[in-house]
Amino acid sequence: MTSELGTLLGPTVTRLFTDLVTKESIEAAEKGAWPDKLWRALEEGGLTLPLVPESAGGAGGTWSDAHVVVRAAGKHAAPVPLAETIVAGWLLSQAGLEVPLGPLTLAPVRDGERLTLVRAGGSWRLSGTVSGVPWGAAAGHAVVVAAAEGTTMIALVRQGAGQVTADRNLALEPRDTLAFEGAPVVAAAPVAAGGTDAVIVYGAMVRAAQMAGALESLLEQSVRYVTERKQFGRPIGSFQAIQHNLAIVAGHVAASGIAADNAFRAADRGFPDFEVAVAKVRAGEAAGIGAGLAHQAHGAIGFTYEHSLHFSTRRLWSWRAEFGSESRWASRLGRRVAAHGADRLWMDLTTS
Repeated sequence: MTSELGTLLGPTVTRLFTDLVTKESIEAAEKGAWPDKLWRALEEGGLTLPLVPESAGGAGGTWSDAHVVVRAAGKHAAPVPLAETIVAGWLLSQAGLEVPLGPLTLAPVRDGERLTLVRAGGSWRLSGTVSGVPWGAAAGHAVVVAAAEGTTMIALVRQGAGQVTADRNLALEPRDTLAFEGAPVVAAAPVAAGGTDAVIVYGAMVRAAQMAGALESLLEQSVRYVTERKQFGRPIGSFQAIQHNLAIVAGHVAASGIAADNAFRAADRGFPDFEVAVAKVRAGEAAGIGAGLAHQAHGAIGFTYEHSLHFSTRRLWSWRAEFGSESRWASRLGRRVAAHGADRLWMDLTTS
């Protein structure tokens, strides 16, 4: 159920993205320009910290409220680390740490990569290397999960504390490598939710919502194109084969959207590892099928840089692999189901 805040956020975020996330602004971001006007508008609108308590400068909302913002960011291909900032702000506030203004990022985002914290006098020092960090160089701070003295900690690290190696994903979004060697941290505290899996699980959850939004955009663009494009004297959307393919895409859009929404609602009840696994697998499958059919509908024009379809499809292809691919989440889901036993399967599937 959408809260009053969520109802208010929907029109606000849609209007903001419609006005400020244009084809030109996305292209500029892909060439390395930071969209300062967009980010300032997001901060001024209270959209970067929807989960942070009002007493700490946030909106005091729920994960269901945040879902409205994250899905819209995916639908409009917003070229900023909004989803990462929302998760990072929540992790900091849950750990009782102050949330700074400005864009935030998360690490580690890949399985098998580890960071460590070691005491140095009255402070902590961070070491380790993490790759694929979203906007690692541009974000003002990184929120990291690290091992420290037999426990798991959340730490806040300022921009420039580590060595940066720039890289990008297929969508030309920054995915940098950060190397820390005894780097000072601003603050650190024990992880309050999710333990060592906190960044991966909540990161996968927001990616699933972004993918659901991108799929929605992909469907809208495809329907518009087949309505306008004519062949043999009539719109190509009147041909049964085209209608069949778009019906398949619509089914995947609906299924991925429901799965992502369910994961966010589960996050309001507790740690949503089961629901996130389902959402990431479902969104990943939808991304592969939906992007392929959308490009079929558009024909050759969909592969050109001048057409806007690729902003959605390149992000779908990139995001499905981030914070764990669907194959990794499917394996994780299978292990959980097997561990719980056959008697629990129906309860896991039907508990809301």
